Amino acid sequence: MSDSSNSRRSFLKSTVAAGVAAVAPTVVEAQKKSTIAKPVTPPNIIVYLSDQFRWDFVGANGRNSSTHTPNLDALASRGKNFTQTVTNQPVCAPARSVLFTSRYATETGVWHNGLELDKSLPTLAGELRKAGYTTNYIGKWHLANGNKSTGGGPGAVKAEDRGGFLDLWEGANGIENTSHPYEGTIWDRDDQPITFKDEYRVDFLTDRAERFLRQKQEKPFFLFISQLEPHQQNDLHQPIAPKGAAQRFLNVSVPDDLRAQPGFWQAQLPDYYGCVESIDSSVGRVRKILEEEKLADNTIFVFISDHGCHFGTRNQEYKRSTHNSSIRVPLIIDGPGFKGAQQIPELVGLIDVAPTLLEAAGVPVPPTWKGHSVLPLLNDPEARQQWPNQQLIQISESMTGRAIRTPDWTYCVADISGAKAAAAKTYTEYQFYDQRTDPNELVNLAGRQEYRIKADELREQLKKLIKVAGEPEPEILPAKLYP
Repeated sequence: MSDSSNSRRSFLKSTVAAGVAAVAPTVVEAQKKSTIAKPVTPPNIIVYLSDQFRWDFVGANGRNSSTHTPNLDALASRGKNFTQTVTNQPVCAPARSVLFTSRYATETGVWHNGLELDKSLPTLAGELRKAGYTTNYIGKWHLANGNKSTGGGPGAVKAEDRGGFLDLWEGANGIENTSHPYEGTIWDRDDQPITFKDEYRVDFLTDRAERFLRQKQEKPFFLFISQLEPHQQNDLHQPIAPKGAAQRFLNVSVPDDLRAQPGFWQAQLPDYYGCVESIDSSVGRVRKILEEEKLADNTIFVFISDHGCHFGTRNQEYKRSTHNSSIRVPLIIDGPGFKGAQQIPELVGLIDVAPTLLEAAGVPVPPTWKGHSVLPLLNDPEARQQWPNQQLIQISESMTGRAIRTPDWTYCVADISGAKAAAAKTYTEYQFYDQRTDPNELVNLAGRQEYRIKADELREQLKKLIKVAGEPEPEILPAKLYP
């Protein structure tokens, strides 16, 4: 056994012994000693993010007989499908801040929507650009100050607010506020408007990605494609499918977690299915372009979402809850270092994506990052056994809450005073679900004495995770009533 393998396994074992993700410097030391070879040719990287895309609407995940995702299914059949991936903050801007910085949302400056990403933090784009990559962005940003203009138009973003994406820039800070499904505006790197009309927004943004990919690339590139669909429109208050698509999904299967709850899924599911189909077609188109341009073999392709969608079944809107429908997201990775069909059942978070991509590209991971590279899960059975398998979820806007998610349990606490702040000094047990017997989370076990021992154990683990996120250890009070 190599010294580097021993180092990795020692790190993972110490992580489990601590009952919490190891601090960032330990993570980096383990990654520096990784047994994974640095690529001879730096791989291109494409991250394709579809906003508010439920994990169970990928057909390859085997939970939905009505969804139509042949291209995503093909991606999963070629690469690595991480079937237990969660967002660390189930709302748009905070989730994206975690994805780009591998820090928790309370550390990024974006603990709720409308805040500005802390410019002092190293980002995925910034680190890749220092390593010789071009960094390119298309679509929704949502990490500048609010939904107001920070550049030359209502949605334009100044260069210093772009998180290290300093080459191609074609985006809008809040694209749901500057466009509709068939018309709208994004802005280029010089704050000049790019308008579209009578073309479905998903197809328009895919057009812009094709335009980039057809150009000769002098350097390895990082391209982030950020689609709004199937997220709802702010002013239309629902997802909007391409013309004629919703009609094809009028009599579809309803996920079990929705069927049991009141909400607005009854009216919106057909459009949601249609949006999902459109995203899948876009992914297929991008993949076809990569093949035609002879880029596919040396391009890491990531499909991911920022959060899920519960259609008003858990609170008064679409997300911002600790339930699977809100926090579970798809994560499929294909390309160099990720080839060969494999389902990865270990629990990973958005916070783990950036270090994974840097390690896959042979780029050093910043010592301040909190996530773990998932590459050991692909080829090291002992590392898989020692993986921490727990994630911290921070909740904002709907309430101030914290949760720990493990393969078997979700344990959530909330500030019952109703204050909506970055954090609280005191929380009360709020939701508690057994993922083994109740994956649809229909029975809340919070406050039930027969689960007291397990709740106490999870409470202590959650406190440790909260401290790793840079927060003071809070007081957590037991639930007194059955919700």
